[in-house]
Amino acid sequence: MQENPTPADSSQRQTVLTGDRPTGQLHLGHFIGSLRQRVRLQDECNQTILVANLQGLTDNANDPGKIASNILEVVADYLAVGIDPAKTTICLQSELPALAELTMYYSNLVTISRLERNPTVKSEIQSRAFGRSIPAGFLTYPISQAADITAFDATLVPVGDDQLPMIEQTNEVVRKVNSVAGKDVLVECKPLLSNVSRLPSVDGKGKMSKSAGNTIMLDSTDKEISKAVKAMYTDPNHLTIDSPGQVEGNVVFTYLDAFHPDPAYIAELKAHYQRGGLGDGHTKKILEECLQELIRPIREQRQIYAADKAQLLAILKEGTERAREVTGRTLDRVKAGFGLDLFQRG
Repeated sequence: MQENPTPADSSQRQTVLTGDRPTGQLHLGHFIGSLRQRVRLQDECNQTILVANLQGLTDNANDPGKIASNILEVVADYLAVGIDPAKTTICLQSELPALAELTMYYSNLVTISRLERNPTVKSEIQSRAFGRSIPAGFLTYPISQAADITAFDATLVPVGDDQLPMIEQTNEVVRKVNSVAGKDVLVECKPLLSNVSRLPSVDGKGKMSKSAGNTIMLDSTDKEISKAVKAMYTDPNHLTIDSPGQVEGNVVFTYLDAFHPDPAYIAELKAHYQRGGLGDGHTKKILEECLQELIRPIREQRQIYAADKAQLLAILKEGTERAREVTGRTLDRVKAGFGLDLFQRG
């Protein structure tokens, strides 16, 4: 279920923190999973988007250029889908020193065994096949994430079900800090769960990945979209137009459910496909037209933004400066709570 915070007064709005690791340009999976929601939330909440380049290094430290080169690319994606920097603060993790300092303080309150028990961490480690060579930064990224969330006093954090253990661990850190300080210096957060299912890759083989070539990017051309849709996995047993077809597990219908603006029409299309008489080529044509209509304006806007790197950098710097003030105030509270504000006390 999804909460819908809608107070009009900005002083009463929920504070939302979300973000992405800049490991590459964003794709349709990001659009349906988070970007579309962020466009809505910026009119309902006080929203910050963190370009998490430090966390991007946790499993890309041997190729830092991959992270650096994609920072402004991700910002261009944000702007192209309608995220407004006048409504949403877009900031860069590595330029917020309070986050690193808070991470250090929190790391002394969390045990290694607790990190290793975190289901999200265990799953991510297994998927990357680190073996015994787990980077310390990767193991401790729940602490870094807790620092990010608490530094902005975030009360809502958009996550998928697989990230719920991260929210739980963040709130454990909050309670420990408040206990040590003897007062509430940090606020707990709640997950904002999406009611949208994760979008499969176009070949139906798990998650989208640009390197695997099984995704549709936000700047895909009409030709690239057409190629991707034609290659989409359907029902392997739907051998003739007249034969009944399965819609469950059929990637074409999964995408139609996600992106077509007329759910009633798609329901009729599904019923027709299931009773027979509807070919895969026809359904793919409908999807292709739908995706081209969706992506074309995003692509055109993105081309404009991506051509002006100076503007992208200025937007990121301005948002980071605002974020530095917010996170600095949180750091001051935590230091005072730990009795580490000697110079401030004079």
